[in-house]
Amino acid sequence: MSIAAVAYHRPTSLAAACALGREYGADGAFLAGGTELLPDMHRGRETARHLIALDAVTDLLGAREAGGALRIGALTSIAHIARSPLVRAWHQALAEAAGAIGSPPIRSRATIGGNFCRAVPCADTPAPCIAADARVRLVGPDGERELPAEDFFVGSRRTALRPGELLVEVILPAQGTHTGSHYQRFTRRRGAALAVASVAARVTLADGVISGARVAYGAVSDTPILSARIASLLVGQAPSDDLFAQVAAVSIEEALAVVDVRRSDSLRRSVLPVLTRRALIAAAARAAGCASIARRPA
Repeated sequence: MSIAAVAYHRPTSLAAACALGREYGADGAFLAGGTELLPDMHRGRETARHLIALDAVTDLLGAREAGGALRIGALTSIAHIARSPLVRAWHQALAEAAGAIGSPPIRSRATIGGNFCRAVPCADTPAPCIAADARVRLVGPDGERELPAEDFFVGSRRTALRPGELLVEVILPAQGTHTGSHYQRFTRRRGAALAVASVAARVTLADGVISGARVAYGAVSDTPILSARIASLLVGQAPSDDLFAQVAAVSIEEALAVVDVRRSDSLRRSVLPVLTRRALIAAAARAAGCASIARRPA
């Protein structure tokens, strides 16, 4: 489809954007950075004939602390998230994931809202947000609501958004003291490559043992996966490389059978335990405020 055949709308408020979204329904698409949407239109994957640009809706910009949470507007660029001291202080895994996306020009255009709403299985920011127990705030013609980030994704390129509804912000709760996080990904080459598998881990320590943990996977299924099983195996245990290696083996069972031209089940299943172990070691070390966790002899 020719871009010239698409009507362009530029609302200046959330209410106007939602009204346009409801009016055009499936024939309309919200435009943020466009780094996924526009290529999808050229490939024929996206068939909307009305683009609703959000760049003039300034309420969607920026990351701020409010109400004991970190609130990141949907139009906040990936580059801003990657370099933000505030984001890094709150949840280092998210800053690491943002810094791994694409190239500098892509990161300067791409937004966290687009990374969520295009719902591409290999997207980098959803897993660390899920590991952080984040919520998403959605606003539409019928009002607003919040969902846990893990419930936002319902399938490959499918979300829980209703007609005319917008993702307004991603909300990360306070991570607490003695909490650390880390993000790991594997690609088939260096540079601006898509993830074959990714892991985000958050670990909280109390009196020398793990009192809380969340581990989320990306690029291994149609949607990001939050592993309650791995968390249950960690809580109550003293952090060590041996523990993390044993727990990481469970990650193979968390990988669902999704195969595309960039990956195979055998490759993904071989790298997941390595990524999981590395992410847990680094997250626990950050939680402990030290450089490393006790490692097994080489």
